[in-house]
Amino acid sequence: MEKIPSHDVTPNPVGHHSPSSETVSQEMYAKRRHIYVREIKGVFQKLRRSANWALMLAFFLLPWINIGGRPLILFDLPSREFHIFSATFYPQEFILLSWLLIICAFGLFFITVFAGRVWCGYTCPQSVWTFLFIWLEHRIEGSRNRRIKLDNQPMSADKAWRKGAKHTAWLLIALATGVTFVGYFTPVRDLVTDLPTIEAHGWSYFWVGFFLVFTYLNAGWLREQVCIYMCPYARFQSVMFDRDTLIVSYDETRGEPRGHRKKSLSHLEAREAGYGDCIDCDLCVQVCPTGIDIRDGLQYECITCAACIDACDSVMDKMGYPRGLVRYTTENALEGNKSHIMRPRLLGYFAALVLMVGTFAWAINDRMPLNFDAERERTQLYQMTRDGQISNVFSLTIRNLDDQDHTYQLSVAGLPSLTLDSHTISVPAGASRLEVVTVTASPDDLQQPSHAIVFTLQAQQDADIRLERETSFLGDIRR
Repeated sequence: MEKIPSHDVTPNPVGHHSPSSETVSQEMYAKRRHIYVREIKGVFQKLRRSANWALMLAFFLLPWINIGGRPLILFDLPSREFHIFSATFYPQEFILLSWLLIICAFGLFFITVFAGRVWCGYTCPQSVWTFLFIWLEHRIEGSRNRRIKLDNQPMSADKAWRKGAKHTAWLLIALATGVTFVGYFTPVRDLVTDLPTIEAHGWSYFWVGFFLVFTYLNAGWLREQVCIYMCPYARFQSVMFDRDTLIVSYDETRGEPRGHRKKSLSHLEAREAGYGDCIDCDLCVQVCPTGIDIRDGLQYECITCAACIDACDSVMDKMGYPRGLVRYTTENALEGNKSHIMRPRLLGYFAALVLMVGTFAWAINDRMPLNFDAERERTQLYQMTRDGQISNVFSLTIRNLDDQDHTYQLSVAGLPSLTLDSHTISVPAGASRLEVVTVTASPDDLQQPSHAIVFTLQAQQDADIRLERETSFLGDIRR
């Protein structure tokens, strides 16, 4: 096994932490040890739980909300229609989706430069579902010490009941997650009716099962392994950090040398006895969902959930010491230097984000609720009519992206003698229609084999809904 150098951080015999310069060997990958996360209360955990419940509530409820007889959010892949609130988008508008993903990426970059991995600790789906599973585990199996004791004791009726209830609850949450996820791609009301009766599509069963297993394994078993070994964000986040990035950190200057002491020892007396503020209770380690010791410095495994802050603050309150031994801070602040909120990299990301959000909002606001394509019939380039005219046949695919029915006026321009055999086309709201039209022109107007022509669709009820498509008219110019 390949080794990497590391420093021994084992406490010295008298209970004071004294890092040694001696180099020891540590395996690059160690066999996973189960992390028994201790539940803690505090300001940041209340904020995190509120965010987690709000996100889960939105995830589970949105597919069930209907507007005008249609789900609020539905990605209808067979029909190639993507309904988001009151708007309907089509594959031709995927540039908007790409733009939205770029905005999300720059938003993540901005947040990371400003506050580190706060996304991971408060809103990442992996963290949200993992914390939910841990919350259920705590309610069913008990506190951290009780769970350790339960796992170490032989199988009994109580252990079997608690383990069975926990995994049943996990599976039910995973099943609800799978059904809800598929409910974003097929109407969820029909899905929950068809699944038990074996009338749902085969792919629905596959994806429900896939996300059931995926959620159960990731949130119930893998947990921190996803954050440490599988998530790419944990690997490249350090590139975006600077010395003014807000991080969760331990104040080594104030906390060292750490060591146990009597609770009756005042803060001043502890200082006079040579103790730092850290009493080496390890509570910050016990509450960490990734199992790290925040006192070892900045580590990529830290997801900035601030559980260690709440844990340490509770201990400081009990000891009568000032809070903030573990806190949100910056590297500059820890070293006694001034932190800079407004800095070039952060301002650059913010400016790019504002520009892209503004452009995206303008594109959405200026979005034409109409789309159509014009393609010439390829089996025959052109035809000669009985009266000596030249005709081309075109297939028009018209998509009404509005939330109301429309009748469109069709016209064509480009040659003096152009005529159409169809002039009005009606398309229901959110629907598509294929219209085959014949365009004729006099041979006398053709000066070359191909002439550019323009189809125009104009909504009769709304003058602002107007769209043009350019194509070519073919003919024989031989005399």
